[in-house]
Amino acid sequence: MENTKDLRLLLASRYPLIVAQADDEERFMDILRRAAGRVSLPVWRWSATRGLVRDGGDPAYNTIELRRALEFIASLKVPGVFVLADAHPALADAVTVRRVKEMAQSPLPGQTLVITGPGVDVPTELKHEALTWVLEPPSREELEELVRRLIGDMASRNLTVLPDAAGVAALIDAVQGLSLREAERVIREAAHRGALDDDGVAFVRAAKAEMLKGGILELVGSDVGTLDQVGGMDGLKEWLRLRGRALEPAAKQFGLDPPKGVLLTGVPGCGKSLVAKTLARTWDLPLVLLDPARIYGPYVGESEQKLHDALETVEAMAPVVLWVDEIEKGFAAGGMGDSGVSRRILGTFLRWMQDRPPGVFLVATCNDVDSLPPELLRKGRFDEIFFVDLPGPQERESIFRIQLSRRKRDPASLDLARLVRASEGFSGAEIEAAVVGAMYRAYATGRELTTEELVEELAGAAPLSRTRAEDVERLRAWAAGRAVPAT
Repeated sequence: MENTKDLRLLLASRYPLIVAQADDEERFMDILRRAAGRVSLPVWRWSATRGLVRDGGDPAYNTIELRRALEFIASLKVPGVFVLADAHPALADAVTVRRVKEMAQSPLPGQTLVITGPGVDVPTELKHEALTWVLEPPSREELEELVRRLIGDMASRNLTVLPDAAGVAALIDAVQGLSLREAERVIREAAHRGALDDDGVAFVRAAKAEMLKGGILELVGSDVGTLDQVGGMDGLKEWLRLRGRALEPAAKQFGLDPPKGVLLTGVPGCGKSLVAKTLARTWDLPLVLLDPARIYGPYVGESEQKLHDALETVEAMAPVVLWVDEIEKGFAAGGMGDSGVSRRILGTFLRWMQDRPPGVFLVATCNDVDSLPPELLRKGRFDEIFFVDLPGPQERESIFRIQLSRRKRDPASLDLARLVRASEGFSGAEIEAAVVGAMYRAYATGRELTTEELVEELAGAAPLSRTRAEDVERLRAWAAGRAVPAT
């Protein structure tokens, strides 16, 4: 595994001081022990409750205080890996920090200090001495190992388990993005609720969505249709269809890289968000919504850490569609009035866009393109930028057909040509609202829905193209030469 390999190389290189960012301490210790075992180094762990303990041994005398533990390590004069778990509160002491710095600058042969914990804040004095290492989320291989172990354990207790390889793969997909501890908990809960069958996998997916809720990320349900149910935007849909083929295993052998993402800008209410939802269903991938408004926190460094953790989770869920709705809300131009937090957030996101591993397809939507920083629009950030304009006549007819069919009405029973003329300048969302409004009126009067009622509903509405005509023209002017028409 890559985590083990990375740590083994660091230990073999005799780095004297490592800062390990790890949310799952037990998983980190398991990986560290394997890495240390491959270079024949014993592992010691210090905690504020037990002091310094060698694996398989008893706590060393008088090592509860970190300062005493460091003195003990220095007195050993033998190789080893010494993990200081959750040591950052003790590192507020200047003498202790100085001791760690001196040990890093003049290390005893073969000794490595490892400071670990979730979100370790390295003292300024140690920043130039320490090497930062980040525990990556569980790989698919680790999750598969966990799933098969749990299935074997449950089968031995006569619980109903998944019968075939496809079921096992579905369960692994369902827990991607979770820690090993979280994955084990939801799998066991699903098994005790009944069985690890299709319903069990659905429960695991729902549990993962609940874990993500309230944070920056949200797992969006797949209760919408496919791209075929989106009216108009034939150019965009064809572009996405071709890119979807590049997700096939044969595409890599052909020499194709997986697609990176697309920016959808244009008139509000014209289906940009619907494209993101239906695309995930079309490609049969999970859809994760990143809410930019939830990124910002009150404490120094909190916003950057929240975004970093969220993007790391998304990578662990790959292959996945990441949807950033109204991206301008989180990554707008300017941002100097907030002590530079917005600029740092933007920098973090841009670096991720540049370096992210394959398997995460980004769909970003934007209504106010003027507020986006130029760096985000630079060629190469997205595979393509599309402009979604108000639907034309054929697109409006398609939207009417889709909206009426969804509500169990036969489009052929209505005068679609008249409806298309009456809806000139309407967005897809405004057409849907008119259909819904007309159906409310028809139901209230006890009549069937008619063309006349739909025309009256359209006539009583004020579309965005009239109420904000200047904004629509401004968007069109920006898109000319900068974006590809979605039609």
